[in-house]
Amino acid sequence: MIESQLDESRKKWRVVFTSLLFILVLCFLISISLGSVKIPISFIFQHFFGTSDNQVWSNIITNFRVPKAVTSLLAGSALAISGLQMQTLFRNPLAGPFILGISSGAGLGVALVIFLGVWLGGFIEMTGIGRSWLLVGASGVGSFLVLSIVLIASFRIRSGISLLIIGLMFGSAVSALVSILQYFSQAENIQAYVIWTFGSLGSLSWAELQVMMPVIIISLILSFLLSKPLNALLLGENYAESLGLNLKRARMLIIVNTSLLAGTITAFCGPIAFIGLAVPHIARMLFNTGNHLLLTPLVILLGGILLMVFDIIAQLPGMQETLPINAVTSLFGAPFVIWLILRKSNLNYRF
Repeated sequence: MIESQLDESRKKWRVVFTSLLFILVLCFLISISLGSVKIPISFIFQHFFGTSDNQVWSNIITNFRVPKAVTSLLAGSALAISGLQMQTLFRNPLAGPFILGISSGAGLGVALVIFLGVWLGGFIEMTGIGRSWLLVGASGVGSFLVLSIVLIASFRIRSGISLLIIGLMFGSAVSALVSILQYFSQAENIQAYVIWTFGSLGSLSWAELQVMMPVIIISLILSFLLSKPLNALLLGENYAESLGLNLKRARMLIIVNTSLLAGTITAFCGPIAFIGLAVPHIARMLFNTGNHLLLTPLVILLGGILLMVFDIIAQLPGMQETLPINAVTSLFGAPFVIWLILRKSNLNYRF
């Protein structure tokens, strides 16, 4: 009886993961196909198999469409798994990947570069460092500084709620500094910063992806290894320790992993909202499981699928205009967050 139930469960999850992988591949092909220039899916297969005869379309696919689709996949997966880890660590259904102030730290680094652009112009010319790489570096440094402060606090504070409050307060303080910089800056610099906050999935080159991809892939692998500690934390910190979990080490690894995922995506793509908050709940509700050994791959696949779908919508297929990705994710995510707040009491049992 038990063996037959296990076989049925395995078959069910095989079907689920196979279906999600098929949808992911389909979204990837559609993302490459649609845009200001529509490219038939049949030609995409010809391109990948080396039998294409249209050099212009091949150039568009290689240098623009594929990097953008890969960026969408990695960003959606990274932000979604970051949100899952934060929600479990803090046992809070409204926690997201940026709750510890990682996004605010990245924003401060970018703000300093943009608002001090007049003085940094000569430095850029002397060193030959491109502006995009400078923004990535500044964002990464800002995220790392916030991460360092949060890690120091995590060793001194036992309560997860206290650590959460420190992260929120630090994020608020950093945001205040950015506001002061905006107040004393020129209009064109403020506009440049606001455009960065919109988020972008289509501005990465293969050179930038070669830096971003290894960090995200290694962090996603670490997410699988953290599944068992996260399952233990679902039972509460005291009970998890009684099971033999080293709470400080587990918390440090989860925070570092989340910061690497969310900080790297923010550095290269800007702050992208709602994916990290919404996708973990969608996975729990659709598949009715709290087991992180199953939730982790589910959230990774769903995050990649959803952000690619949002990116397809943002491209306004067949038109030259592209909507800000944050506008699209927020448009779809805001109703879900409102519904989530209204049903917060019904979600508490999952944590």
